[in-house]
Amino acid sequence: MTETTKTPEELQQETTTETEVVEEIVVDENELKIADLETKIAEEEAKYLRLRADYDNLSRRNRLDREASEKYRAQSLLTELLPVLDNLDRALQVEVTSEEATSLFKGVEMVYQQLLAATEKEGLELIAAEGEAFDPNFHQAVMQEQDSEKEAGTVLRELQKGYKLKDRVLRPSMVSVNE
Repeated sequence: MTETTKTPEELQQETTTETEVVEEIVVDENELKIADLETKIAEEEAKYLRLRADYDNLSRRNRLDREASEKYRAQSLLTELLPVLDNLDRALQVEVTSEEATSLFKGVEMVYQQLLAATEKEGLELIAAEGEAFDPNFHQAVMQEQDSEKEAGTVLRELQKGYKLKDRVLRPSMVSVNE
């Protein structure tokens, strides 16, 4: 075995070269770690943004549901009262002749007006029908008639009153439409 002796300068140069190689390896490893961490940060930011958007959408949906619930809180009660309004309206259509019947008629009329005023405060509105153009969103055609004086598609008669609560139809008007 032949051993070559190295001069101190050669040894120092070798050590410097090895140190540079080790430093390059460490720098490369650090750059890889930094790149990996930057990727993870970008992924976490994307997750955060998606979660934030989901939360905002959920909050908005809940707010709209609460508003709709408040806006239409009286819907079930008003729907139950529609037959009562119909019956009172029919009672007011009866022709009265005796004095006793007239006082009873006035009492029923007062009750009807009070009930109508109370329901209107809650947002109940009568749907206009007679003479209007037929609109399937507000009218339910149950028969057709012929009237040459009016346009086709015009409501000729209202058979049952229709009502809406604010902008929601509770019951469409039952109507007869011109052919």
